[in-house]
Amino acid sequence: MAVPKILLFYAFTPLADPEAVRLWQRDLGESLGLGGRIIISTDGINGTVGGELAAVKKYVRKTRQYGPFHDIDFKFSEGLGADFPRLSVKVRRELVSFGAPGQLVVDATGVVGGGAKLTPTQLHDLAAAKPITFFDGRNAFEAQIGHFRDAVIPAVANTREFVAELDSGKYDHLKNEPIVTYCTGGIRCEVLSALMVSRGFSEVYQLEGGIAAYGAQYGDSGLWDGSLYVFDNRMSVRFSDAAAVIGECRECREPTSRMQNCSELSCREQFVVCANCGAAPVHCGQHQATPGRADSRE
Repeated sequence: MAVPKILLFYAFTPLADPEAVRLWQRDLGESLGLGGRIIISTDGINGTVGGELAAVKKYVRKTRQYGPFHDIDFKFSEGLGADFPRLSVKVRRELVSFGAPGQLVVDATGVVGGGAKLTPTQLHDLAAAKPITFFDGRNAFEAQIGHFRDAVIPAVANTREFVAELDSGKYDHLKNEPIVTYCTGGIRCEVLSALMVSRGFSEVYQLEGGIAAYGAQYGDSGLWDGSLYVFDNRMSVRFSDAAAVIGECRECREPTSRMQNCSELSCREQFVVCANCGAAPVHCGQHQATPGRADSRE
């Protein structure tokens, strides 16, 4: 029986012809029957793809044969065949849409001027040595079901709001404190930590491999609480059966880690809602409740 797997990966590296890379990645992914999303820019590649285990392994081998992508750290996780109904490969100005392409410098070694990278073990060593502040580099709704203990969670609805959030002065009191940025797989913190350093934050770190790598090593026995939001049809994953449930259903206020799209198909908002309440159409408040089928968007 075929075993489905999901890959999470990225690489910051200069690409002279992103369109040529896009066509190659599209053809490779389609030939292997993969689904998912891949973003290409002049700064590198960012992707999450899924498929049968043999196909996913071949994708890794073929992608690493391209020089600039040789050292990509591919993270594997369990998945289902329906997690990615189709493959999308696009060229964009930014790998992550911070709205600050001119503020990021990338060379063959990766992002220039970002925070110091910490492995999960090094993170624990640092936390044991001195007080640190965790700084969540994700959209605020993602943190509703899981985050590092006592983390600062900026009130941002999307990644583009981080620049204004940093420039607001809200976090200036942290500029001389040790800060550890974190996100799902590490890519958002590559950019966020560089933006923080350029704004005068003096001791900035980033969790290498993100929450996914941390959870793979420490599960729910470390500094992480809750479930991890993911950008596919799984919506969230737990690292173990001992995962804390810190989310709260927006309808009935019962504890849950379940995420759901707004039932209005034109709306992109997502929120925490339990299975019982989610069985009926659930709306974000900007749309009137209307009868219709369940949302099947990726």
